[in-house]
Amino acid sequence: MCGIFAYCNYGTPTKQSVVVDKLLNGLRRLEYRGYDSAGIAIDNGPNVDQLVPIVIREIGKIDNLQIQVNKENLYPDLCFVNHCGIGHTRWATHGPPAPRNSHPHTSDKTNEFLVVHNGIITNHQPLKEMLQRKGFTFESDTDTEVIPKLTKYLFDKFQNKVTFRQLVMEVVRQLQGAFALIFKSTHYPGELVAAKRGSPLLMGIVEPEKQAQTHAVLTSEGFTTSKVLSENPPSKRQKVKPHVEYYFASDASAMVEHTKRVLHLEDDDVAHLHDGGYGIYRMEKTTSVGGIESPVSYEPTVQSAEVERTVETLKMEVEQIMKGNFKHFMQKEIHEQPESMTQGMRGRMVMCDDGKIVERIFLGGMVNFVSTIRRSRRIILCGCGTSYHSAIAVRQLMEELTELPVTLELASDVLDRQCPFFRDDTCIFISQSGETADTLKAMQYAKERGALCLGIVNTVGSAISRGTDCGVHINAGAEIGVASTKAYTCQIVAMVMLALALSEDSMSRAHRRKEIMQSLLELPNQVRKALQLDQQMLALAAELKEEHSLLLFGRGYNYATALEGALKVKEVALLHSEGILAGEMKHGPLALVDETMPLIVVATRDSSYKKQESVVQQLKARGGRLILIVSEDDDEIAKVAGNNATIIRVPVVEDCLQAVVNIVPLQLLSYHLTVLRGHNVDQPRNLAKSVTVE
Repeated sequence: MCGIFAYCNYGTPTKQSVVVDKLLNGLRRLEYRGYDSAGIAIDNGPNVDQLVPIVIREIGKIDNLQIQVNKENLYPDLCFVNHCGIGHTRWATHGPPAPRNSHPHTSDKTNEFLVVHNGIITNHQPLKEMLQRKGFTFESDTDTEVIPKLTKYLFDKFQNKVTFRQLVMEVVRQLQGAFALIFKSTHYPGELVAAKRGSPLLMGIVEPEKQAQTHAVLTSEGFTTSKVLSENPPSKRQKVKPHVEYYFASDASAMVEHTKRVLHLEDDDVAHLHDGGYGIYRMEKTTSVGGIESPVSYEPTVQSAEVERTVETLKMEVEQIMKGNFKHFMQKEIHEQPESMTQGMRGRMVMCDDGKIVERIFLGGMVNFVSTIRRSRRIILCGCGTSYHSAIAVRQLMEELTELPVTLELASDVLDRQCPFFRDDTCIFISQSGETADTLKAMQYAKERGALCLGIVNTVGSAISRGTDCGVHINAGAEIGVASTKAYTCQIVAMVMLALALSEDSMSRAHRRKEIMQSLLELPNQVRKALQLDQQMLALAAELKEEHSLLLFGRGYNYATALEGALKVKEVALLHSEGILAGEMKHGPLALVDETMPLIVVATRDSSYKKQESVVQQLKARGGRLILIVSEDDDEIAKVAGNNATIIRVPVVEDCLQAVVNIVPLQLLSYHLTVLRGHNVDQPRNLAKSVTVE
């Protein structure tokens, strides 16, 4: 949803124009997350001794913000040796899209404290009422504005007795909800403080390659860490003033073009940039006598301990966040699916010496947990949207191979129902971003009840990948388009491999397993063949572009195909579509069928084939406009459908993998429908890529 980007340079002279370009370009990299307004805050003035913070905000696209920036009286050649700039893309939750509701939010007219925020503050109303009683006035409708005003209120009460980090910690102590925050202040020039709870936030580091003193031994006070300090008495400690640049971003796509060295902040971490160094601190709340948490107080009550966070290297490449020769990211990602599947299977399929036969599946992240999962009472698959559909696609196979009951749970429904989870359950949480708020909450709920938690995610270092006991990265690569395509198919592949690994000890299913593994090996090539249907789907989209509704029927493994195909059409083409379990057709949906209603029936050869043939006959009898997805070697069902039916022939793979192939023409159809109907393909109306609020 909202996106945060910040840039801080120290000892590296940087022009104001470069800072602005970095902020705007960083926000452009976060556009895919979904937004309706944007803003930046930088220092401005005729020289470095007369700097004041300036906030520039605008609704609409980043290009609109760029126009607004060009109208401001800036000093583009002004050179900063030490400067902090912050930027934000807002997805409206509290208050409509408007400049006054856009971030950064300010504490007062002089911009003493500025804040950007991703998430939701659930207790903003009582905080707002308290601050209004203290004389503060509010300009926006947002929950975020209480944060900078609360910061100023506490700063005035503390009377310069606290560092910027301590002040932010005291502010964060008062907040409830999910958030990633970055603070900038005139009282602490050249400093940034970031805080995280629930919403994602990364910190990137850039420094000269030959720098003798590395950033890893710097703290926010600018001293070296304990190992080096032990070799020097306090009286000889020297300030460290390296040449270094720092970035903060909501995800890696905005970071990768600047640096691949990043830190993933954990929940309740506070990062402090100061004098070229940084420190990561852990929030520890204190309570008053009787265990009652104190209200907003006048003395700092938050203790903290400095912690270490591993500097990781991003495996993402800049090319992954570029469109290349494609017109849209969604189109690019649909055509990347064969390579993404190959990448997801690489190193996990143990081959015979000739390299043509798969012997077994090896999942490195699961080695120590496979036997525990086999002893589970049940397996629970949990996700939202497309991730939930991938769980539906795999459920039948997982039940067949493991002989365990497999249940499906919508993550948003788990907490609403207080779903009973037990210590001998295995809960599999599926999320492309690994930051989906509902799925994260469900994971925490399951962990509290002692269940074994397993993650199926695409983003390395995400909250779900760090919070689960074990898991599988699908390795689909960066997915920029809001409508998930390659992540869906790679999630299915990953969970099929998981089911194969769990059933490895079963001799009775050895033959079935070998057939599936060989089909997995051929799957990328079969998907490439399915992508050759592009022109046929373009022609079909031209026929359907003026329609107002579309029904999709699926059964068995392909019930998920019907649901996912319908979701793609509705979320990007903005055309009402509904995925229906074919067995439920006569229990209501059949009433919608007439000669004007387009009906897509997924009827490839599997155990449900004969039943789907019966569905086709019934729909034909009522004059429905039939569009059939059938196996490439199947002429029988085409005869049943009649000459007026549109036939889409797809390559044949093992039945449990057929859903991966069958979804490809529906992805292409939804893409072409969107283009022909004139809608935004990569950023659909009202939708966000990473849903980080409930």
